[in-house]
Amino acid sequence: MIRLGIISGQMIRANLDGMTQLPARTVPDLTGYLTHAGHVLETQLSAALAEVGLTLRMQCVLRHALEAERTQIQIAELAYLDKTTMVVTVDALEKAGYAERKPSTTDRRARIIAVTEAGAAIAAEGQQIVDRVHAEALDALTAAQRKTFVESVTTLVDGPLATPVTAQPVRRSRQRTA
Repeated sequence: MIRLGIISGQMIRANLDGMTQLPARTVPDLTGYLTHAGHVLETQLSAALAEVGLTLRMQCVLRHALEAERTQIQIAELAYLDKTTMVVTVDALEKAGYAERKPSTTDRRARIIAVTEAGAAIAAEGQQIVDRVHAEALDALTAAQRKTFVESVTTLVDGPLATPVTAQPVRRSRQRTA
């Protein structure tokens, strides 16, 4: 039997058999919703980009490299990639003929990621795929819901969720199986 009550000012659900006490949620599980939605979108994007031989990381690096002359470290920060993953990704882009490491025009010690013509073409194709996957996800909403949703997420990402808090490292949880 489950009973609701308040202990130390917090609403809880208590199993009267004495087995568990589960605190009741007072607001929706925003972390859970956003983490799940992000994970599902990443898997959908990865599958779609794989059809043209790209990974999500490769697409992200190409896009950031096309925006401006940037070093590998700068792109890694923008793409939320650690150094090792960034090196592996750029190695794969170079092997495919999509990018190359070149000396920076402003800092002779730095190397930038330069996108080749083939890389620019595949990045454009990849962007069409990304846009299609995002549009398919948003198509589940009405036009009014889409506008509100995008504005709301943008407000959160540009405001209170703009900067991570420095704390102990956050580990990604294992992938759930359906």
